[in-house]
Amino acid sequence: MTDLGGAGRTLILLHGLAGSARELLPTGRALRDSFRVVLIDQRGHGRSTRRPEDLSREAFVDDLVDVIETVSQDRPVVLVGQSMGAHTAFLAAAARPDLVDRLVLLEGHAAGGEPASAAAELGAFFSTWPAPFADTAAARAFLGESRLADAWIADLETTAEGVRPRFDPDIMERTIRAVHVPRWDEWQGLEVPVLAVFAEHGMFSSEQRDELRRRRPQTECAVLRGGTHDAHLDAFEEWVAALRAYLLH
Repeated sequence: MTDLGGAGRTLILLHGLAGSARELLPTGRALRDSFRVVLIDQRGHGRSTRRPEDLSREAFVDDLVDVIETVSQDRPVVLVGQSMGAHTAFLAAAARPDLVDRLVLLEGHAAGGEPASAAAELGAFFSTWPAPFADTAAARAFLGESRLADAWIADLETTAEGVRPRFDPDIMERTIRAVHVPRWDEWQGLEVPVLAVFAEHGMFSSEQRDELRRRRPQTECAVLRGGTHDAHLDAFEEWVAALRAYLLH
């Protein structure tokens, strides 16, 4: 857990699959003037337990509830999550609405329903990485130039054999398989205010975005004109502006 400090209500940031708290540090620093900002590495990621046995959605939610109860014992928190982190956040808000003041989801969805092969394909993709890499230059040569590659490279762990990602492919596959299960009951039962943020070039179609509001009409939505699924990295200014517009006005 990383506590950036700051004034005001506690805001907890949750990264996506194969990410870590590090990639949300710029978001946290941008909000520290208005919130006490806390970031966490979810299980199987970053500096958390690398190979946890339990990768159920319930285990992720329990971890988040423990953090909330530790850092903010007297007041509900704001949860902000990207992708898998958004999924964890809304399930936690559904399970414990007493602990959550409001919710912001970036490129998150309740539908699940990805093809059965999608999780295996993602695990296979991460398995193609020639890790450990000899050094960060070798990692760059393989991963290429992108904001997402920058985040992965910045988070590499140094070992005696070289540098390696802070996650394992099979753990990512098992984790995302659980995220792909539809969770409409929890979505439709959410009691807290929600802003769903999507990127114009993100993972979800306009029909998928509309489905969130159709199933829960009180949901507020925003579409960033730039960016991809990782809009917190490649549409940062617009992302932070959307957060501020929703949380501070």
